[in-house]
Amino acid sequence: MTQSYYQRHIFFCLNQRDSGEDSCANHDAQAGFEHCKKRIKAEKLAGPGGIRVNKAGCLDRCAGGPVAVVYPEAVWYTYLDQHDIDEIVDSHLKNGVVVERLVLPPNVGR
Repeated sequence: MTQSYYQRHIFFCLNQRDSGEDSCANHDAQAGFEHCKKRIKAEKLAGPGGIRVNKAGCLDRCAGGPVAVVYPEAVWYTYLDQHDIDEIVDSHLKNGVVVERLVLPPNVGR
């Protein structure tokens, strides 16, 4: 098996629906993305072998928004503020420990 280019990859849904339907962008997802990216860079965790923070379009789990998903574990999170993002960074992204209180229930979809 080949080594993954990144140890972990987190995608933040930043989708804004033109129809007026609820979407992650309505819940300040951009701020969560920016805070996560800033933390990963500040701790020198970005780049090959480290953590990649990416924007994503609709991840189709709008009802739980804002949402982010961490791979390779495929753990879906919902979050409210920078403290939640810090907990995801410190626990999951750095140490591989899932933040159970922020895990998006599997039945939450669009």
